[in-house]
This record gives sequence, structure tokens and C-alpha cells, in this order.
Amino acid sequence: AANNSNKVAVIDSKERKLTALVDVGKTPHPGRGANFNHPTYGPVWATSHLGDDGISLIGTDPTKHPQYAWKQVGSLKGQGG
Repeated sequence: AANNSNKVAVIDSKERKLTALVDVGKTPHPGRGANFNHPTYGPVWATSHLGDDGISLIGTDPTKHPQYAWKQVGSLKGQGG
């Protein structure tokens, strides 16, 4: 699984193809996380890490924010992994 490699796999569900592998912190959580609009990066997805106290923010808008899409654009400090 990608999370054992400290990566998040981005899959195009219509094309059934791997779109990107995003490097994140230690063992990203496999759950759904949270989605919100960031004032700089546009739509992002946030996921915590099971192996450290980090929360990764990943850009999710390849149309309006292609420079941030499928990249870790930020991180937050959480309460521990």
C-alpha cells in the first residue's frame, strides 16, 4: 500500500489510472480526511498521519489551481500519531 511508503496515491476513478503519488509524512491515515477551500491553494484535502503528529494538505483542483494539484502544499501539527 502507498501509505507504507509515506505516500498518498491519487487515482482517476473515471479513467481507472494512477494520477500521482504524493510524498507526505509518516504513514498517512487511510481514511477520508477533510476537504476545504484554502485561501491560497484552493480546494485541498487534509489527512493526518498515523506515524507522526503531522497533517498533510494536498491540492485537489487541477483545473483552476494546476500548480498545486496533487502536491503537498502545506502541513499542520496535529496531536500525535
